[in-house]
Amino acid sequence: MDTGLQHFFELHLPGSTVQKKQLIAPCPFCQSRGHEGGRIVVSLKKSGYFSGFFRCTNRCVPAGFAPHFARLAGLDPEGVPGFDPNFEPFVNALDLPLENINQDVLKFQNSMTRDIRKSFAARGIGDAVLTEMKIGFNGRYIVYPYYQDNGCAYAAHCLSPAGGAEEFWFGNEGFYADGFRIFNPADIGHCQGGTIFVVEGEENLLCLRELGFPGIAVPSASDLAFLDPARFGGIKTVFVVVRHSPESDAEARMFASRLGFKVRLLRFPAHAKRDYDLVAMAEDNSEFRSQVLEMVAGSRAFSPFLTPEQEYVSFLGNLEHQTSESYLSLKTGFPLFDKGLAGVHGINIIGGAPKAGKSCLAIQLGTMLAENKVPVIYYDFENGRQKIYQRTLARLSRIQVDRLHNCDDPAEKERLAGAQTILKNMMEHFRVVNDRSITPEIMRRHVDFIRHETGREDAVVVIDSLHKLPFKDFSERRTGIDAWLRELEAIRDEYQVAFLVISELSRQEGDRYDGVPHMGWFKGSGDIEYTADNALVFAPDWDPVNSSMDSRVNSLWLVASREHSPGLLAKYHLDYPYWGFTELEE
Repeated sequence: MDTGLQHFFELHLPGSTVQKKQLIAPCPFCQSRGHEGGRIVVSLKKSGYFSGFFRCTNRCVPAGFAPHFARLAGLDPEGVPGFDPNFEPFVNALDLPLENINQDVLKFQNSMTRDIRKSFAARGIGDAVLTEMKIGFNGRYIVYPYYQDNGCAYAAHCLSPAGGAEEFWFGNEGFYADGFRIFNPADIGHCQGGTIFVVEGEENLLCLRELGFPGIAVPSASDLAFLDPARFGGIKTVFVVVRHSPESDAEARMFASRLGFKVRLLRFPAHAKRDYDLVAMAEDNSEFRSQVLEMVAGSRAFSPFLTPEQEYVSFLGNLEHQTSESYLSLKTGFPLFDKGLAGVHGINIIGGAPKAGKSCLAIQLGTMLAENKVPVIYYDFENGRQKIYQRTLARLSRIQVDRLHNCDDPAEKERLAGAQTILKNMMEHFRVVNDRSITPEIMRRHVDFIRHETGREDAVVVIDSLHKLPFKDFSERRTGIDAWLRELEAIRDEYQVAFLVISELSRQEGDRYDGVPHMGWFKGSGDIEYTADNALVFAPDWDPVNSSMDSRVNSLWLVASREHSPGLLAKYHLDYPYWGFTELEE
């Protein structure tokens, strides 16, 4: 391929010579474009990413690779080394309006001041690049025009010369909507068969253009989400450079995941300050070109996977963690429950009939874990935080809820004082959330917070209940539940947290819930069967009409499990009116 490229350019560039892995020849395009004395320089470095990249020293035509040269010279594309007859270029099927801002762009270019040019020069950006990219000034803001494939600009991004967040868009608002914010998109076509840079921030691209590199820019890293991977179908290598921040890095990785292994993420030094970028690097160091080339040389093809070494180390770490004191402490305090499930791990979905006491059980399980210093986040959509705390205090003190604020018996006062101390200490590891607009991302942040605040890696998330999690609207309830279950799986795997999730059951024939329960009892989602590490049913053994509260006993059945044998785990007696369950012996 490299030999073929050299022959191709020598054939179509008369008078060329080869010097230090570069082919240099008189530019065949300068004269027709009003320039004189320009030269075409072609990189012939065999092992480089820019082999076959050409540029005119006068910048009379946009730089690019061999297919772009063939189009400029009117050559048959089949004569280009590496020609792919099956390649179909990206076509942006847009109805472009007649009205554009081309004349405004020209006016802004002519309004560039000496001070603005000097500020660009301080970053190493010369007049030739500013002219080539048609950068202008409107008297207050620097204007970056955004061109479409027809060579017309319909929108421009206006930024304050002082930096900061002061900005606005000028022109047709339809052309600075999501998906249109691509600065210098023509270079994608010019780089067919070769390499392109994708950078965050227009001025960062200007720094690279000064070095002779091709590229496009997006105003912010979040705009990478709207770049269509099909645009880069003819590109071999895509270098992505974003500001040095976790947010920008995450957006870059998401973009790379969609585009594939052709992406290479360029990294700034680890010690660089937050939001450090190419502009700052150009200002800081006269060896800017060398630093960029070092970043290019040190880059690796993006992979969404851990290396085999990292994967093995991660496996050993998780294996060791499963024997740690923190992991083994994920126990409720109910002996039969903990024996049957080996503690609280993975996603545990507990289905229960209406008024069977499933919320009461969830509160007790969550608070008992927190008493054992396990971080617990309790998402409550049923009872309210006051009722949760009152019932917990009643259980701990064995004093009725209505007497908690009116307790005059000395023995009761003593028990209440002890229970209040336990509750207060327990709250160090117990958080109640009533936010009905909760999202999976907010849930992730909550997990981050409680692990940070408690200094514990392991945590338990209680959700009461699955069917009360927010959905877009009621008609999407089934798909909404399934979507939440997918998110819970992801959070479990990302953070190694456990879930206790309360679920409703479908009414059985005769509105009864007797017999041996099975997966068909769960309401509203077939995905519970595939998501739950343990699916349990809290079934009443009492008559809903003729039984008193203090005589109620429930059976907890393990219906399906990835690790454990299904069957009856234990029976629980409601300790009414103290809102706690007692696990009955086998």
